[in-house]
Amino acid sequence: MTQQARAMETRAAIIRAAADVFGDLGYGGASMADICLAAGLTKGALYFHFASKDALALAVIDAQHQRALALGDELLHSDQPGLQVLLRMAFELGKQVRDDPVSRAGIRLTMESSNLSTPVVTPYEDWMAACEVLLQRAIRDGDVRADVDVAAAAHFISPAFTGVQVVSGVLTGRADLVRRLIEMWSFVLPSLVVPDQWERLSALPEEMAAAWG
Repeated sequence: MTQQARAMETRAAIIRAAADVFGDLGYGGASMADICLAAGLTKGALYFHFASKDALALAVIDAQHQRALALGDELLHSDQPGLQVLLRMAFELGKQVRDDPVSRAGIRLTMESSNLSTPVVTPYEDWMAACEVLLQRAIRDGDVRADVDVAAAAHFISPAFTGVQVVSGVLTGRADLVRRLIEMWSFVLPSLVVPDQWERLSALPEEMAAAWG
């Protein structure tokens, strides 16, 4: 293994260890000493890769965001109807947050980003932009009403998803996240769907949940 490859592997291991610590303790509760212990590294080795806790937190956020972007890119370029893709994306992102420590920590750190030197807004902006694109596609598909304000809907759906997964995390460690997402979409969909299509689309949250697992 080359020196560069070893450095990249070490950096990835640090991010995974930091995600475990940040996910459990949050930004304020975590220390670089905690992360050194979790990573099995000396402070010198850790600081060689990350100059500060701030820089390490931003690296975890970026790692989470890259995971979400990869998922979003795959789904946005699929040929599935826009509304199905939008719900699938929400459930798949929920799965990432539930099952992947880096994703879970990245979401928590994003919400705590007022503690960081650099404001973290890109993940929210990207998620809202994806919602707009998919709602516009759903209008063209004939599933969503043409008079829906897609920007306003996207600005509601994104924080609603964030709130649902946060509360699920607090109350059940996200064990009930699938049920909470079903409930969320069951309230949101009637305000979006063309009435003539409601009978066909009303079961969509349950169908997405079943596919999600």
